[in-house]
Amino acid sequence: MNYPVQKTDAQWQALLKEKGAEPSAFQVARQAATERPFSGKYEAHWADGSYHCICCGNTLFASGSKFDAGCGWPSFALARPGAVKEITDHSHGMKRVEVVCAECGAHLGHVFDDGPTETGLRYCMNSASLNFTPT
Repeated sequence: MNYPVQKTDAQWQALLKEKGAEPSAFQVARQAATERPFSGKYEAHWADGSYHCICCGNTLFASGSKFDAGCGWPSFALARPGAVKEITDHSHGMKRVEVVCAECGAHLGHVFDDGPTETGLRYCMNSASLNFTPT
């Protein structure tokens, strides 16, 4: 799939290093790895602001849509319109819906239909794929 923002692996690695991203950010965002539950810096983060793609800066989620799902990863009820793409994921012997950044294709996490809010969705994201900007 083509995305508006494209770079080589070496360019993504250099960009993430320049941004001071977590050491696992390249593996998570560009190679679809998953961080360990309860280990990400945004799992228990509740400040007002917005969450952006660590790779390209695309605004993904507002802090008001974040909730505590108890799953160990930052969870959101609603993505910003057009900010993410959903892709069927058959890895690890499961059928899930992968969530990627609509601008650069960075792996963000997965979305599930077991959320407690009116959307019924739980966007379960990796902190290593996110950057937070306070309001």
